[in-house]
Amino acid sequence: MEVGTRAVHILGITEYPTSTWATQCTRSLIPDLGERAGEFHHPIRERDAKFTDALDAVFTSENIEVKKSAPQAPKMNAYAERFVLTARTECTDRMLIFSERHQRTVLHRYARHYNTAQPHRTLNLRAPADDANIIPFPAQRVRREPVLGGLINEYRRAS
Repeated sequence: MEVGTRAVHILGITEYPTSTWATQCTRSLIPDLGERAGEFHHPIRERDAKFTDALDAVFTSENIEVKKSAPQAPKMNAYAERFVLTARTECTDRMLIFSERHQRTVLHRYARHYNTAQPHRTLNLRAPADDANIIPFPAQRVRREPVLGGLINEYRRAS
């Protein structure tokens, strides 16, 4: 999660995460960011055994300094923990996930909703992908678009 914009990136899903898997997910993130990789200065990572020096080397190769979370400091990773709670309560706890592929699809769709349509209090009720220079006008007609089979709804101006 990008703390400044609250944008979420789902890097991978697996039942049994390992250090090799975590490093490979990090390698796939860097090209996806493209030119924006320079905007990342201090990613925070937990002290879990799957986050190794090899993972840090991926960021270091892009001149990004990795910060480790402090021991026994649960609030240091509060933004990511809050997203996990939100994703669980709004999405995955309300549906039956029957395979890894299904979980990947659901979480990617939810992340797209979270980044483009869900308003965030700390962003003045805007979504992370909204342009802050555009002032929304009240819509005369509203169209509802169901997401994840109607579990979540997004509302847009009708044209």
